[in-house]
Amino acid sequence: MVAGPSGAGKDTLIKRALQVVPRARLSISATTRAPREGEEHGRDYHFLTEDEFDRLVGEGAFLEWARVFSGRYGTLSSDVEKMRDEGIDVILEIDVQGALQVKDKLPDARFVFIMPSSLEVLEERLRRRGLDSEPEIGKRLGIAPKEIEIGKREFDVIIVNDELEKATEELVSVLKGEGV
Repeated sequence: MVAGPSGAGKDTLIKRALQVVPRARLSISATTRAPREGEEHGRDYHFLTEDEFDRLVGEGAFLEWARVFSGRYGTLSSDVEKMRDEGIDVILEIDVQGALQVKDKLPDARFVFIMPSSLEVLEERLRRRGLDSEPEIGKRLGIAPKEIEIGKREFDVIIVNDELEKATEELVSVLKGEGV
């Protein structure tokens, strides 16, 4: 489980770590938000309508799900179970709300929190990536301190993403079962 505030660098670290740890794979989340430029259904996310998402919630199909900013996100239990049955180490890149739901359901999972070196750095990253409007950036920055507080309290491993190489090595170490 990898979580952290928006802009902390979760996606970048996971992509780099997956190049080094071949038995691990990223679970594809489902979302009701619209695809961003370059994103594909089934590769980046399972893009669902609100009705499809509601149906899956009603069927109990999600390992976890939450409303996050401009949409709902969730992890399909069937995707995770299939990979685990195949002996794959599954990485969930999820928000803090979702991670807390999973903690009760998969107590053997490792919970890794990716943290920026400061809120100022986080703001700079959010602005630099150019994915969000000013109101969205404000929402993301507003919730970040609470997410960081929960991360420090509830997660097994905290990785401060202030040096990309070092943070990647730490995540690889966790994925290989070596700790940090």
